[in-house]
Amino acid sequence: MANLKQVIDVLETLYPLRYAEQWDEPGLIVGDMTHEVRRIVFAADPTSAIVDKAIDAGADLLVTHHPLFFRSVHEVGGLGFRGDIVRKLYTHGCGLWVGHTNADSAWRGVGHAAADYLGLTDQRPLVPIEDASACHPVGLGRIGALQEPLPLGDFAQRVFDAVTEHGMKTRLGVQVCGDLDALVHTVAVLPGSGDSLFDEVRAAGVDVYVTSDLRHHPTTDAIEQARYEADMRARGIGLGQGNAQVRPYLINTPHAAIESIWFNYAMEDVPKAIAQATGEEVGVQWLHDTTDPWTLSITSPRA
Repeated sequence: MANLKQVIDVLETLYPLRYAEQWDEPGLIVGDMTHEVRRIVFAADPTSAIVDKAIDAGADLLVTHHPLFFRSVHEVGGLGFRGDIVRKLYTHGCGLWVGHTNADSAWRGVGHAAADYLGLTDQRPLVPIEDASACHPVGLGRIGALQEPLPLGDFAQRVFDAVTEHGMKTRLGVQVCGDLDALVHTVAVLPGSGDSLFDEVRAAGVDVYVTSDLRHHPTTDAIEQARYEADMRARGIGLGQGNAQVRPYLINTPHAAIESIWFNYAMEDVPKAIAQATGEEVGVQWLHDTTDPWTLSITSPRA
């Protein structure tokens, strides 16, 4: 069987760690490089419940998108849940590898998968990464076009369907900011938290931006700026790109759900690449469990 070192080499060829944001520390978090890997389980978050399920499924390696450690820690003992997760993983011989912002930017990674499932053509990265060794364009997020323009409301329904059918079941729905009857053609998508890239999206001149975790103040500022620029263009003042329509509109999706679309590709790409690199086969499984922290979304008053 392939050992963990061989599997990690494959993962970090598909999703190079050099693509990670400076603040991020993806890669191998827990594991013995000499252990054999017969079964890999994929999941969005390394929660205690997910780790238990992975162990019960006989996983030798758990691959998650979100990290176990977002910030530096000084102990992994019995004083908190992270230490308990590390204990469980080591006790049962299960490694943990994280593909976070490195997977976001990779070819057939998180952004690419979401853009494909939203039906975008003529894709390019929203924030390109220069990599002379890459055979395809790589970088954070994706920009593309719909084959035919759609009303914003219809496109938002497409986003919801893609996220819930091909990502993760969620109770949170999607939120839309804009004229639901307005036609949209060009799209920027950044799975995960995206309100830090409003300037890049505005500069791209797209009709709609699909992302997650949009906070009130940055979002209000972004749409107010879009309305202001549209008003200036209507007055004949060439401020910003495009015509006198408000752009970009915004679609806010559940964070882990849209990122989970990536696993449709990883479930194919990872075992295939391991077989090519080592001549060995591994079993794979995707835990679709919802890891949203919210269990209920109330959108109307009680009758």
